[in-house]
Amino acid sequence: MSLRKSILLTAFVFLAPLYGCADNKISENTDIAVSRDVFAMDTYMNMKVYGSDAEAALDEAEKRIYDLENELSATSETSDIWAINNADGKDVAVCADTSVLIKKAVEMGDITHGALDITVFPILKEWGFTTGEYHIPDETRLEALLSKVDYRSINIDGNNVSIPEDAKIDLGALAKGYTGDEIVDIFREHGIGSAIISLGGNVQAIGSKPDGSGWKVAVRDPYYPEKDMCVVEIKDRAVITSGNYERFFIGDNGNKYWHIIDPDDGRPADNGFVSVTVIGSNGLICDCLSTALFVAGRDKYDAITSEFNGYDYIFVTDDEKIIYTEGLADTFQNISSMTAEVITDD
Repeated sequence: MSLRKSILLTAFVFLAPLYGCADNKISENTDIAVSRDVFAMDTYMNMKVYGSDAEAALDEAEKRIYDLENELSATSETSDIWAINNADGKDVAVCADTSVLIKKAVEMGDITHGALDITVFPILKEWGFTTGEYHIPDETRLEALLSKVDYRSINIDGNNVSIPEDAKIDLGALAKGYTGDEIVDIFREHGIGSAIISLGGNVQAIGSKPDGSGWKVAVRDPYYPEKDMCVVEIKDRAVITSGNYERFFIGDNGNKYWHIIDPDDGRPADNGFVSVTVIGSNGLICDCLSTALFVAGRDKYDAITSEFNGYDYIFVTDDEKIIYTEGLADTFQNISSMTAEVITDD
């Protein structure tokens, strides 16, 4: 996947109650938000923080975002990922962040039975999702690229990483989730107890609103992306969505093709889900799972979710139904025309 995984917001926080200080000046009043807008990782980001040390926390968080972008971008010639992808199979010494994320990607590849595979990047590029030059790949070309797709071929020795010659990797399915977690850590170090972070649709919350109520987050309707589908309320959790409406094109044959690639066949994953939202305490895990569960689909998702206690899910199916986990029952509000029901163990 590309770092542009979510240019179109898949979820947003209701803004009205959050804007309290139009000029973004520091205030000793911890009930007033200090806000910061950032454009990085090819998407718009916003952070709103409540606290007397908010400005310093935002300065540090913004720097961290840019540093991670420089390390993790698959398209920047100065990044670790570019170095790995252009090393002709040789070892590359990478920074700690890159090593941590690649190790996590391999681990999640195992847990998700290959549904998450960061080596699909050449196929994503072939479809045109990284360049904007969209086209349906030739079958022979697709088969050749598929022969190089296997996350298990990644070799990691400490901070040294290598991949087979002609293989390529991309951390787009992990980077923003990891970035959100890093921002949360920075804010907590500055004594921030209330904040909301939106990284191009990846939403993460620290605590609750200053008045003690939860943060209300709306999730986009995949069938009508200009509208919202549902609202959930969170405290100290992330809400991360992957959907077939984020980046797609219509082929000459009239069919829709989207950017979430199935590693099994090199084609857009079409296994029963059109949108997957994951809600949990760890943004990196949520980011990985939103992609992996979309790929796994309706027949295989429960083999993955059973490995992650404490996480909740909202699935939108290709027959226009919403199913969601019981942990959301008290706060889930359906505002779409679709039917919504709680997933049972039956």
